Amino acid sequence: MTERGYAGDGGGILGNPEIRKAVIPAAGQGTRFLPITRAQPKEMLPVVDKPVIQYVVEEAISSGIEDILIITGRGKRAIEDHFDVSCELEKTLLQKNDAKLYDQYRRISDLADIHYIRQKEPRGLGDAILHAERHCDGEPFAVLLGDTITVPYNGSEPCTSQMIKFYKKYHSTIVAVERVPKNKIQDYGIIDGTLLEDGVYKITDIVEKPSPEVAPSDLGAIGRYILMPEIFDILRTIKPGHGGEIQLTDALKCCGDAIGLVTRCRRYDIGDKISWMKSSLELALARDEFADELRRFMKSLLKE
Repeated sequence: MTERGYAGDGGGILGNPEIRKAVIPAAGQGTRFLPITRAQPKEMLPVVDKPVIQYVVEEAISSGIEDILIITGRGKRAIEDHFDVSCELEKTLLQKNDAKLYDQYRRISDLADIHYIRQKEPRGLGDAILHAERHCDGEPFAVLLGDTITVPYNGSEPCTSQMIKFYKKYHSTIVAVERVPKNKIQDYGIIDGTLLEDGVYKITDIVEKPSPEVAPSDLGAIGRYILMPEIFDILRTIKPGHGGEIQLTDALKCCGDAIGLVTRCRRYDIGDKISWMKSSLELALARDEFADELRRFMKSLLKE
């Protein structure tokens, strides 16, 4: 592993350290999903047979990261319970001799070292990330938004793993982006940049949720980042931006050397009800155990 130092011993970051930590912001209020989210975190919405946030945690793990901090908020206790151990449930499964389900349950509890901290007020993504400073301990780290699923194209590595490769190449902040439809531009942080190589841009500007008429491009950030530890100093100094919140996009403008990367993955945005329903259908159709019956059912509906 690359040598590293700490602020406390005068070392700082040396070389190009490995990405060993992931931060998953999951403190949003989920207002677009009401009344579903009145008593249930948006991140716990099921997509096929797993909650959204489990897909996100599994992506981090499959990218070689097993030290994970989830930033939660009021009403998010179900997230912690999901990854915790329930002795009562384990006992029930063992009594039923359901070894397969027991193994699946234990696997969720043993996925990784998962830590939690609470964002007490909804002050934006930038503020949520600030809560991770002590956990990241002067190291670069990955950020995976807790309401976004990414699935790699055939033969590709996980989205975060792809980003880590380009972080090692460019020694810079990495922002995963994709081209978004014109009518969706106002929902994203949109980058402007110069092309360095196929699918790789040096970011010259990034604007939070611009109107399509003034957006610098159609390349939108998709909720996956590799951030350098200097981001914390920037987040402490910037003023509230769009929506009166501390915006990560405003901090990224100050990084100077950020890279926009078009990854080889399909993204499922669980940001609204129709996107959530589409993601459930698409991911279910990708599973052999569900695909045939689900296609027959959908065809029968179209005939009615």
